[in-house]
Amino acid sequence: MAWSRLLAWWRLCLGLLSVLVCLAPCVNLQPAENINYNLVHSWADKLGMELFHLGDFITRRKEVQESFKDAKVVSRNGASIVDSMAKEIEMMMDLKVSAVRRIMDTAENTALSHQNDMADKMFSYYSAKEMLEPGDPVPPIPTPAPDMDKDIGEPLIYVQPKVVVLEPRPEFHNTPVNFSVSSVHVPVNVFDRAPDVIKAIQWSENLDQIFRDNYKNDPTLSWQFFGSSTGFMRQFPASKWRKDVPVDLYDCRLRSWYMEAATSPKDIVILMDGSGSMLGQRLDIAKHVVNTILDTLGTNDFVNIFTFDKEVTPVVACFEDTLIQANLGNIRELKEGIESFKPKSIANYTAALTKAFELLEETKLSSRGAQCNQAIMIIGDGAPENNREVFELHNWRDPPYKPVRVFTYLIGKEVANWDDIRWMACENQGYYVHLSDTAEVREMVLNYIPVMARPLVLGRHDHPVIWSQVYADIEDTKLSDYLWDISQCEYQKADVLEYWQVHDRMLEPNEMHRRKYRRMKETWNQPVDSNVYQFMTTVSMPIYDRRENATRIANILGVAGTDVPINEIKKLLSPFTLGVNGYAFIVTNNGYVLFHPDFRPIFQGYILKPSYNSVDMIEVELLDDDRPARDFNPVLMTIRDSIINQSTGSKWMLVKNHFDEMKRVARIKRQYYWTAIKKTPFTLVISYPEQYGVSHMDIRADQEIHRISIKGTNLRNVFSGKRWKIHPDWLFCKHSNRTFKTPEIELLYFLERMSEPGWRWPGSRSALPPEHAAAMFSNNSSTGRYPSINEKESYYCDRQLMQALVFDARVTGWFSNNTSFNSKDDKGNEFKQRFGVTVAFLATHSGLTRWHEFHSNAAEESGVGETFSQNNTRAIDEIWYKRAVDQHFVREESFVYSVPFDAGESNSEILVTASHAVFHNEGGKTAPAAVVGFQFQHSALYKLFHNITGNACAVDDKDCYILDNNGYVVISTRVHETGRFFGEVNGAIMKRLLEENVYKQVTVYDYQAVCFESKNDNNASSMLLSPLIHLLRVGKWLLHTALWYIVQLLQWAPGVSSHYADMYGDSNDTEPPPPEPHPEHHGRNGNGHGKKDDDYWLRYLTLHRTRLKPCDMKRELYTLYKEKDNVVYNMTAHACERPFVVLPIPFSNLILLVIDQLCPRDGTVVLTVNPQPIDYHLSVNDSLACYKQAREFNRMRPHSCISRHANESGIKLCGKACSVYANLGLLLLCHILSRWL
Repeated sequence: MAWSRLLAWWRLCLGLLSVLVCLAPCVNLQPAENINYNLVHSWADKLGMELFHLGDFITRRKEVQESFKDAKVVSRNGASIVDSMAKEIEMMMDLKVSAVRRIMDTAENTALSHQNDMADKMFSYYSAKEMLEPGDPVPPIPTPAPDMDKDIGEPLIYVQPKVVVLEPRPEFHNTPVNFSVSSVHVPVNVFDRAPDVIKAIQWSENLDQIFRDNYKNDPTLSWQFFGSSTGFMRQFPASKWRKDVPVDLYDCRLRSWYMEAATSPKDIVILMDGSGSMLGQRLDIAKHVVNTILDTLGTNDFVNIFTFDKEVTPVVACFEDTLIQANLGNIRELKEGIESFKPKSIANYTAALTKAFELLEETKLSSRGAQCNQAIMIIGDGAPENNREVFELHNWRDPPYKPVRVFTYLIGKEVANWDDIRWMACENQGYYVHLSDTAEVREMVLNYIPVMARPLVLGRHDHPVIWSQVYADIEDTKLSDYLWDISQCEYQKADVLEYWQVHDRMLEPNEMHRRKYRRMKETWNQPVDSNVYQFMTTVSMPIYDRRENATRIANILGVAGTDVPINEIKKLLSPFTLGVNGYAFIVTNNGYVLFHPDFRPIFQGYILKPSYNSVDMIEVELLDDDRPARDFNPVLMTIRDSIINQSTGSKWMLVKNHFDEMKRVARIKRQYYWTAIKKTPFTLVISYPEQYGVSHMDIRADQEIHRISIKGTNLRNVFSGKRWKIHPDWLFCKHSNRTFKTPEIELLYFLERMSEPGWRWPGSRSALPPEHAAAMFSNNSSTGRYPSINEKESYYCDRQLMQALVFDARVTGWFSNNTSFNSKDDKGNEFKQRFGVTVAFLATHSGLTRWHEFHSNAAEESGVGETFSQNNTRAIDEIWYKRAVDQHFVREESFVYSVPFDAGESNSEILVTASHAVFHNEGGKTAPAAVVGFQFQHSALYKLFHNITGNACAVDDKDCYILDNNGYVVISTRVHETGRFFGEVNGAIMKRLLEENVYKQVTVYDYQAVCFESKNDNNASSMLLSPLIHLLRVGKWLLHTALWYIVQLLQWAPGVSSHYADMYGDSNDTEPPPPEPHPEHHGRNGNGHGKKDDDYWLRYLTLHRTRLKPCDMKRELYTLYKEKDNVVYNMTAHACERPFVVLPIPFSNLILLVIDQLCPRDGTVVLTVNPQPIDYHLSVNDSLACYKQAREFNRMRPHSCISRHANESGIKLCGKACSVYANLGLLLLCHILSRWL
């Protein structure tokens, strides 16, 4: 019995044991047991304290704050600042206008005094494309045979190139120049020995003296030039012509500064004959004419194109019944529309002319368009009648004034109906040309410019001052398309060569998607500051022919102008006065920005965007109002109207500021002030954050430079050592006639000057124009301005900035020279060894940066400080400075930590940058004084994190992350994830963090984006009709042929391309998931070669050609909620319902996230910060240009409009008769001779 009971108990125990064993795995799967909230909390607290003590010791932030105790905090007066800046810019621009006016006066007088000179076809001049430097080989003299030039029927002329000495000058971007003479550029379509051309080159050489005098009076002048109506351009100082493309396409008459000065704003309707006879070469010529006309238009002009057969049809359907502004985006849309045009049936000229006149009349009555000149341009191969009744009805109501000019372009070699189409032009104050070849199109089209300029020339005394829109210093506006095509060719070449190295592995969906994604990332590279192009505006004036007989033809001699680099304007804005995260920008009369901190004209690092210079101010000032794309806030629209109307005002707004490659965003309240820059079409706007921009640091009277110098302080000693730099883009002091190797050397030079007796502060950073200065000083005016801009030692300084800089240097001099950093202090050595600190730095509000290197051993490591100082010299403009100041209002004691976005892809040591803002308080006011920080090794941070968490994050059941305030990974157990956006690493958890209000999603719209539209290469007519296209066609054929032979050779010698093996060896998966494999890829044999489809690889590797297209995109960016006591940080993990714990890391911008990996993970959820196209739900035939046109903004018309003159009706010159006259004469002579003989 006892045995049976014992057996029963034994069986019961075994049963219970088996139940426990079965239940054990279930117990272990409870996630709530895996993540201990209190333990994670202790990790976050310990990590935060360790990092804070490190930063506190290394940066000596308390000592830095104590250093600024003698400074004062004063209120910032935005209205006074914007007014002062506008006056400085106005004075500078007056100086440029004065120089151009002197060129204009000299040119008109010189042309008048040389009117009787004979053209010397052997005249020698400095040709920008042919002149030689000493030592250059002299080109051989052309052989005398043939002795006739077949094109002009005259003997060939050879003049040996002139020799000139050129020296690089930094103020001209290190271009080799000569300041004694000017050089002449002649377009390829202009014959420089033609009588009218060479004569103008002769007399314009006398402009060299005024060029030199201008530069002497104002050494800040950039290029000065005279653009002749005959086509050449004389430029000072002399320099060799630099070609951006294989063919020189530059013609000054097609530049905006020339066109807008030579003619007042204009409304133009282009009518293109769509009859069946307009085929083949005629169609090519006609399209070339249209494109050339479009190239002559600027942002103050309005245009539309209609084709007409039986019906009148706009080339862009959505532009019907309106004239559109001739900005780059709209012009591109029109060119693409005309590219696809094909003639159909009989042309109805009456309907076309009626449509054009009605549209121009409606535009004028509705106060839209240019509201100045109006013109109709007809391109066709002959009109059946002259349509007199149409002109009588619409254009001859108020004789002799005819409000609409008519220009006609007769296309074709053999045309019969030329008289009617010529009559249309001659009877409507226009011009007629006959075109039979594409080579003559540009020159013939440009004949309309002098005709439109007649009212200006007849008026003689009114010389409008024209300021151009911002533009890049490139030869041809089509350069972007050329560079993009070249880029695609390079991609194609690389793909084929890589394929023959790795074979079908390259065709796997993962690899194909990775390659495509990598190239898209390149197109997202949109630098704000780039030295690839020099951006500028140009001021210009028309030059008139003053000869007495000139009134009969009203001839315009050309245009005078000078460039004003945008960077030179920025230097006058004194960013120091606006403080950190403050900025200024200029808006034109059209609402476009001349410059702006978010102006991003370049993509892929070196290619100009298709419509880069027509960025509206409301497209870069993004209000934080959660409205849909292009649904702009009425408040912002009201401010814009006030700005373009050149009013004075102020307003505060809540905005979204993106930064750091458009991957971070800050939501901030900003104050705006604006006022007009007088005598220009520009308005200056300044903005600064209301939270910390309303006050700024200032020095006390006893700290001024003059007083401390009297006390015996040596100013140069304040900047001792080499561990300091100043902001390279700020204007501290500038010498007018001397250049210095570095800004620091220039600063030391002026510090010595300030210590000398007799030093005076200039009252302005810009000198006065000579005529203004003479008047002012002749009246003994006391302005405080340096008395003579002609004096050898002329200079200008920013007094307030220099005072602040010297003060900051004095009180922080200990930072770079502090020997305690290198002492044998146990705590210091412990920190240096544990964290691998490489450098500590300090940047002040005055643009001063100091640093101190840390070395791991006694011997100093070269390059540590140099690397930091090369990349971090812009003080308040550095990202780490801006973020630290913003973080101060989240938690004053905290540091901001960051790692590079590509840190996980780097093979070198990753550095963590930490920064902390130092504020100074006085009298209830506070202002940022400086930012301190340090850099240390990421591996040391990871080791610290590992030591704190033990092995808890190293096992498979937990995933631990440290994320920054914008959601980027700072620490991960997988190092390759460092720097990536967490939504791409674990989208499901990032989504939960959004839902629980840990992060907030902020949508940022990019209205300057570039998309890529499929390109139809089979179209016979080129969109751009440029020699570049013909070069590309030939290059494309050569490339395809060469690649085929390379492929064949590589099959025999695969080792040839072995050096391409690692070209795209990006092993880490930083892009979204790849698409599903293509069905055709299945069923292939093991070696990847199909039995029936040997060119499978070719189809997959052949790039689909695209063309650039302006578009809108959006980015979903993220930022931490700023609530310090967010309830979500008190929430524990709860099974798989909430499989994570998230906690803030004290004294930082970081959060600690611990995730239970045993819970199922939804890998389909991916959140990204990459740009995504905006879908406006457009119809098939509509485009972004159509969408924008339907929502066009207000604009202010230029003040100058000269469109009529009473004497113009007496001018009968309207183009030569058709060459068919000669043909008819020969036919008649042959007929008579045949009868007589």
